[in-house]
Amino acid sequence: MGNQTLDDYFDALERLKKGASKVVPKGTRITNDAVALEAGRGKGSIKKSRLVFADLIAAIEEAARAQASPARENYERIARAKADADDYRTKLEAALVREVCLLRELAEVKKKLAQFTGSKILPIRGDSKPAITD
Repeated sequence: MGNQTLDDYFDALERLKKGASKVVPKGTRITNDAVALEAGRGKGSIKKSRLVFADLIAAIEEAARAQASPARENYERIARAKADADDYRTKLEAALVREVCLLRELAEVKKKLAQFTGSKILPIRGDSKPAITD
């Protein structure tokens, strides 16, 4: 097989790596068949049994692993984001529980203060409408 033919395959592989394919759709997974089609040859023309393709097949396998790597990174990034979201949700719920406990404690303190001062008006909130208690 001629040197020009192998150069065509390697050029096709480079175009697939860069995402600038001319024949196959952009973003196509890098495989032996995709490289062959991009090089203008028939599907299945790159055969493992032919020694002339050994370097090409090794380059294709390496490019395929590199292409799959970003997908794995995206899954890991999504997993980290979900873990962070769960952590923030837990922290938010804990803060809300503290807030409710403090509001309850404040209401009890205001009630006791009203008992000591003898006042029958107990403001529940900071608004201008006082609540009357017995």
